[in-house]
Amino acid sequence: MTQILVVEDEQRVAELLKRGLEECGYLVTVAFDGEMGARLAKAGSYDLVISDVILPKMNGFELARVIRQLNPGMPILMLTALGTTDDKLDGFDAGADDYMVKPFDFRELTARIKVLLKRKQHAAREITTDVLVYADLEMNISTKTVSRAGIQIKLTPKEFNLLEYMLNHPERVLTRTEIAEKVWDTHFDTGTNFIDVYINYLRKKIDRDFDVKLIHTKPGMGFIFTSQP
Repeated sequence: MTQILVVEDEQRVAELLKRGLEECGYLVTVAFDGEMGARLAKAGSYDLVISDVILPKMNGFELARVIRQLNPGMPILMLTALGTTDDKLDGFDAGADDYMVKPFDFRELTARIKVLLKRKQHAAREITTDVLVYADLEMNISTKTVSRAGIQIKLTPKEFNLLEYMLNHPERVLTRTEIAEKVWDTHFDTGTNFIDVYINYLRKKIDRDFDVKLIHTKPGMGFIFTSQP
């Protein structure tokens, strides 16, 4: 049975989530603060975590970082009343895979859960090389490290995922829609600007200090990862 950890300090919301998810066939454990959530995540074997952002003792962003260190492949879905682009960026940078703004439709929540669990199962089956190399850029999937010309580059989890996708599809135009679907899963509206923000983040880190640029914009089409001008 699929086990879900729900970290929510509002007892009414937590009970609704627990009851609804159990009716869908999931085994649900509830924590009412971030520290308890972290302890349960360390002690238990969960398939997915649903966490609020504003929590006592440890907020959801901090909790996501702890979970990411424990289990890099654990799907994390954040539920929160904070719905600005900056809030979403903070959540994704902390390691969240998906983001829902309260109030939400429970049917949409269960649909997103299914997608995250399916993606986790697919990733577990998928056999890929541990190291991706293009030009002088190298990415180690196992250690989650990136370097260019021997210089280490620090990326957030979502920046890493975006770069990994581009490295797996070099010298091909990637549309904003494709990036949203493959890197973020399109169950929410990321928006064109949202994708551009992350592309700009990556450019600053892997292109700005190097003569040869790897990320190029194709006006009206999308982006292409190539060493060719």
